[in-house]
Amino acid sequence: MRECANYEFGIIIQARNLQFAVRNFFVPDLNSLTNQLFDRREAMRPTRRTWLKHFALLLVAFFTVTIAGSLQPFGSIQIFSDVPEPETWTEIFNFLLFLPALYFQLVFSTIGKLLNNFELLKNGVSFSASLLAILTAHEAGHYVACRLYRVDATLPYFIPMPPLLGPAGTLGAFIKIVSPMPSRRAVFDIGVAGPIAGFVTLVPILIFGLLTMREVSPEQAAAAAQNGLYFADPLLTQLLGKIIGVNPSLGFFNPFLAAAWVGMLVTSLNLIPSGQLDGGHAVYSIFGERVHFWTGRIAFAAVSVISLLGWFLYNSPSGFLFAVLLAVMLRVKHPEPLDDAPLDFVRKIVAVLTLVIFILCFVPFPIQIR
Repeated sequence: MRECANYEFGIIIQARNLQFAVRNFFVPDLNSLTNQLFDRREAMRPTRRTWLKHFALLLVAFFTVTIAGSLQPFGSIQIFSDVPEPETWTEIFNFLLFLPALYFQLVFSTIGKLLNNFELLKNGVSFSASLLAILTAHEAGHYVACRLYRVDATLPYFIPMPPLLGPAGTLGAFIKIVSPMPSRRAVFDIGVAGPIAGFVTLVPILIFGLLTMREVSPEQAAAAAQNGLYFADPLLTQLLGKIIGVNPSLGFFNPFLAAAWVGMLVTSLNLIPSGQLDGGHAVYSIFGERVHFWTGRIAFAAVSVISLLGWFLYNSPSGFLFAVLLAVMLRVKHPEPLDDAPLDFVRKIVAVLTLVIFILCFVPFPIQIR
């Protein structure tokens, strides 16, 4: 009888020890779980085959971005210059019917011009190298931060797109995180490392673009702004223009200005506080899940209103693409970090600086059709 009682008492003690261990595992003190699970593990290392696959995507993106950077509005080659503008319904139908053939003819003729005209090739390569440098720096910031926290992540996936079908021959790049986030600190650092690295890279490219920009008279600039596409200058471009002593509104795109403009657009979109965008990661790590839930919906409503205003004021449908992106982000649940300890004061200062980057790069109506 005594042996049975001792056996039952031992089971109770073991159960209590197990309960204590489970409780300490799921409710750790500051960074303890990070130390236990992540500081002693090796992060995922890409194989040679993986490097080749991602490098191949980068090369294809370099090819498509170079072509896109040679075509208007970023380059000097006109689009369908020898095709008369359709006016009647019959002409519109015929244009749409032959559009695929016209598109392939445009792409192959552009490749031929690039191979036979060094100046065009230099401008196209300058655009693609500058833009891909910004995108690579952005994703490298995320990837290096993942490595520092021993969070498993893929190498950057570059997304090439056919010229004119993609915004600039590419839909950007991304990395995929395939292991849990150890802490809110890791969520913040990995989230903001990308836009900060991309911003640091685009600033000298933008400065060089402003220094080499060709200025025109106010009358010529006003006449050009009333015909076709108009690209609004972000606050960063205006401030650097004043410091350097040039007026960006009186100049035309060169390859470096165009690449920096696209880079600022990508940076500002990523810093919108929604879903698993970089801004969403920052808001989640600073304020928690509930605030992150509401900022995503407020951002979606604000961008939707801006999209409608852009359509009615400037005939620009580009804002609807951003609204669709945020609608998708609302359906993506943010992963919960294992350690929910709040951020320190230094990271909150970095968060303010990241907000400043967003303000400098954001334009409510980036593309206007006049």
